[in-house]
Amino acid sequence: MEATKLSDTNIAMKIYKRRGEILLAACDKELLGKELEEGELHLQISKNFYYEYFVSEETFVHSLKVATIANLTGNKVVNIAINRGFIERDSVIYIAEVPHAQLFVMQ
Repeated sequence: MEATKLSDTNIAMKIYKRRGEILLAACDKELLGKELEEGELHLQISKNFYYEYFVSEETFVHSLKVATIANLTGNKVVNIAINRGFIERDSVIYIAEVPHAQLFVMQ
């Protein structure tokens, strides 16, 4: 996987493999460590969950292709997922004006 711990890209990403599922957690780099709240919605964007590497858009898209579950937060990652056909714009929610989407691949 093309990845780096350096800050030369804007996508933070981590992959989990459990019980045959591949979970991709990704967010825009600048959101790491923030908490979003709006009404009853609360989202903590923890480095522990979202960050293992900073990756390129190409690596992020490749990872989306193999993921069975994805948790995506931020303008950059959500827009890439929409533009590449992984999620529909109508399935995006906004928390404190930040887009958040989840992807589940039924097998």
